[in-house]
Amino acid sequence: MARNLGEEYSDDTEFVKASCETTTYPELCFQSLSSYASEIKKRPRQLAETALAVSLARAKSAKTYVSDMSDYKGITERQHEAVSDCIEEVGDTVDRLRSSLKELKHLEEGESGEDFWLCLGNVRTWTSAALTDETTCLDGFGGKAMDGELKSLIREHILRVAQDTSNALALINVFASKH
Repeated sequence: MARNLGEEYSDDTEFVKASCETTTYPELCFQSLSSYASEIKKRPRQLAETALAVSLARAKSAKTYVSDMSDYKGITERQHEAVSDCIEEVGDTVDRLRSSLKELKHLEEGESGEDFWLCLGNVRTWTSAALTDETTCLDGFGGKAMDGELKSLIREHILRVAQDTSNALALINVFASKH
């Protein structure tokens, strides 16, 4: 029976929506990934790959944003140190997400040999470490003395990266569960 494009798109979108329900931030997940549904189809690896790519793009943007904050008007020496540390942490996040995405692209749907699990373990480890980097960045702005607009602006960007990364990790685990 022939299907029209609307039905196919709907099925692909429903797959993304159902998969996003397994994440910590399902609304954000669906908002970030639904526009890619026709490319993802109903492929868990492609969904995880797309989620990582979205997280990587967000991390790159956050790194640029945080780098720009080192010239923030009225920044104290302690804040400048926290910004510098955060730039380094977000740079590590970008590197880890890039490595995860590259490794994930080598994995095939339906594959489940020893190499598959080794590569998948790398992807999980690096993505989890990226999440830790994001948290470490925010830790540098701890304490009342660091409260203020600078902290708030940076926190907003880093939290979004952390949410996207958390969702990507959950979707990587969904992919793993299919093997």
